[in-house]
Amino acid sequence: MKLNLLSCDAPRPDKRAIAQCLSEISSDIDPSLANELTSILLQGEVIDIDLDDNNANSAMRTLRKLSIDYEIVE
Repeated sequence: MKLNLLSCDAPRPDKRAIAQCLSEISSDIDPSLANELTSILLQGEVIDIDLDDNNANSAMRTLRKLSIDYEIVE
């Protein structure tokens, strides 16, 4: 499943938690890439990620908990 991460609306976003979430939910993101993508997301750019289909529901729940807006592409 593909997701576009649109923005983070948290008043004080937790960069470490977002990066850890990205590396856990995506099949092809390592921790260093997750840190870079977190910075890009917090600057207001849209990023796209591939989710493992096994944990898609819990991944989307975690994204909502971190106040990350997303859209499902596939």
